[in-house]
Amino acid sequence: MSMTPPPGWYRDPSYPLAERWWDGSAWTDHRRQPGTVPMSPTPPGPAGHGPGRARAVALVTAGAVLVTAIVTGVLFLGRDDDGSGAAAARATPAATPSAPPGTDPPTPAPTTAPRSGRPSVVVDQLNGITLPLPKGWTEPGDFAEDDLVMTTPGTYDCPGDPGLCRRGRVSSRTVTANAERSPRTLAERDVDDAARAAYDRDVLGGRPYRGITSHRVVKAGPIAVAGRAGYLVRWKVATGVGPGGYVESLAFASSVGSESPVIVRFAFDAGADGPPLADMDRIAEGIRPTDDADTSGGVGSSIGPSR
Repeated sequence: MSMTPPPGWYRDPSYPLAERWWDGSAWTDHRRQPGTVPMSPTPPGPAGHGPGRARAVALVTAGAVLVTAIVTGVLFLGRDDDGSGAAAARATPAATPSAPPGTDPPTPAPTTAPRSGRPSVVVDQLNGITLPLPKGWTEPGDFAEDDLVMTTPGTYDCPGDPGLCRRGRVSSRTVTANAERSPRTLAERDVDDAARAAYDRDVLGGRPYRGITSHRVVKAGPIAVAGRAGYLVRWKVATGVGPGGYVESLAFASSVGSESPVIVRFAFDAGADGPPLADMDRIAEGIRPTDDADTSGGVGSSIGPSR
């Protein structure tokens, strides 16, 4: 018979980017930003599902504290009489206690691989490309979001429904839903979905920006990506609250495997706190094949005219 975990903050089984309060017998509707430790957490009320938007996988805080206490005790009790600590050096680390029912260990984004040794490059082995990592950006690490390859560090309180938002995100994905091969058609079809995913509703149905109120095309045209012909469409979106943002869908054929189409999505907050819009161009123009990271990207690597 399994033991019921004690009350505490654990990773939310319905949305693993946030921590949720487990009252010892059921989940409550209280969530918080990962890593936030209140002075004296008060057990929340009845269980339920509330809105939230977090971009970091929560650490199991209670488990971490318990492990720290166990290891500290082992180190103290394991010292030899002469104080050398030799017995502590032979001690085996204690196991982490189980998380509440319904939680699973975090899994990395399926399209990314560990960095290639160059500190300014992110490798997407599935799609056979490397992407430059601009100054001020970071790999997703333990942040769980489908196909995410890089993000701006840190979070902020969303201006709409409660939750945590990020200033910038870049993801890459393989197109498998249809047989379309035209980069232009793929980019023009995808940009609406990219905008809604970034600024309309989150995975829990919350509206962190109170939805998109309007959009306009600010750039569109052909671009050579990793030596292949590609096409991009960039929108400037206005939102119900907050400064809005820029979204871009960049489509091109992969140079590996079956050469399936790839779409790289960009979502940058607008306003003074958002990442430089020039980073969007730097990343797009700096995409390279994994087997030729120094290639120039081919003729026509500059973005075409707006429309």
